[in-house]
Amino acid sequence: MSHRHIHVIGIGAGDPDYLTVQAIEALNDTQVFFAADKGSAKTDLLALRREICARFIREPGYRFVELPDPARSVEGDYRAAVSDWHAARARLWSAAIAAELAPGDVGAFLAWGDPSLYDSTLRILDMVGVGYDVIPGITAVQALTARHRIPLNDVGEPVLITTGRQLRAHGLTGSAVVMLDGDCSFLGCPADARIWWGAYLGTADELLVAGTVGAVGERIASLRAEARARHGWIMDTYLLRAAE
Repeated sequence: MSHRHIHVIGIGAGDPDYLTVQAIEALNDTQVFFAADKGSAKTDLLALRREICARFIREPGYRFVELPDPARSVEGDYRAAVSDWHAARARLWSAAIAAELAPGDVGAFLAWGDPSLYDSTLRILDMVGVGYDVIPGITAVQALTARHRIPLNDVGEPVLITTGRQLRAHGLTGSAVVMLDGDCSFLGCPADARIWWGAYLGTADELLVAGTVGAVGERIASLRAEARARHGWIMDTYLLRAAE
């Protein structure tokens, strides 16, 4: 897609103060912001993106283009369903960029957290074929450890970043950050494993719980269910550490 350029801007885990100077400069270089419309339950996520732009962009004149987000199948093979979903997104994004972004203009996608971590934006833009650059952002992992005031790793030890699906399949060894876990997979871990959990990190609705799985696991599951019912969505992550 010649003569059009896209910024992929990491906007942090929820607090507008997490934005970097580089991200703010990229916001001010953008004419059109593309945002996925994920339905009424997640309108506050779009509102936060608008709030960030209103706060940090020095000159008016930019605009938002909301893109309908295609449904992702929950049946059949997981990887095939994700591949089909990405392809459908790529078709919509390609048409929107061609229609809404004039040659020579700059567009942007605002990625929650950091664009490199469990985010599909970069893969989809590769399919679209438009030129883009990436501005890193504060991840939920960084926000989680900062809010709990803990180091991410034990001394000289690695940390695995994984999903609830993978935790259920392979279990816990050492330390693991778990994301995208709608099933509270930590409940299947040993009772003496340590857990540091956070939801809506960096926002006014932030929730934090820490302890052993045996002591606080059920409380986290209950808090998570209540918060999801109240807001219509939840983004949470946690660090697990196996007992020595």
